[in-house]
Amino acid sequence: MNSYISEITTLLKIVEESSKEPIEHAATKIAERIKRGGIIQLFGSGHSQLLAQEGYFRAGSLACVQPISIGPLMLHEGALLSSENEKDAEFSKTFLTTLDIRPEDVVIIISNSGRNPVPIDVAEYAESQGAYTVSIQSLLYTEEEHPSRHSSGKRLEKMVSVVLDTKVPSGDGIMHIDGIQCGPASSVSGNALLHALFCESVERMSANGMEPPVFKSGNLEGNATHNDALVAHYSDRIQF
Repeated sequence: MNSYISEITTLLKIVEESSKEPIEHAATKIAERIKRGGIIQLFGSGHSQLLAQEGYFRAGSLACVQPISIGPLMLHEGALLSSENEKDAEFSKTFLTTLDIRPEDVVIIISNSGRNPVPIDVAEYAESQGAYTVSIQSLLYTEEEHPSRHSSGKRLEKMVSVVLDTKVPSGDGIMHIDGIQCGPASSVSGNALLHALFCESVERMSANGMEPPVFKSGNLEGNATHNDALVAHYSDRIQF
């Protein structure tokens, strides 16, 4: 019997070993930006948008996280439409200049293939605003020469300060059953990288004498005052 759990566990061990240095580097920058009053903004389209939502308003995670949620790039407005818009070289013009990205911010762009125009445009725009940029993507798409669809010919990894590599094979599936590739892994690997980065950032902040802005569970008694204070602190930048 083929085991998805066994395969994903093996993949996560590979990711853990290969991502230590980029996570440490990015976490140091994130801790510095948060200390300066910045927030973390997460962008993705389609299933990558699910990871952007994952880091938002989450017990045990950072409070200073804002997903960039563009309706026509999200699954609930139509999966086919989302996929079409992400590949449209002109679509980012409909929203880019409305984004409130500041020099003290961190922008994490999630795109497993790293080749579609819209995530690349977001990364380029965030860099132009002075934000620190991170991508979560699989560099196997690069190694296997899946070319950029961006007009510049550049892939996502060329537009960001640091890359967190999901190590997911092209096509996303990590299982092969009777010649069928299945068992998508990008969400699991990407999620692990995201929270590993956030935890490392918490460690950096704590080591530097800063109280990390981490939400506590609202389902445990006595945490409401703590969480309400964090919401009040970040409500000028984040739509809670």
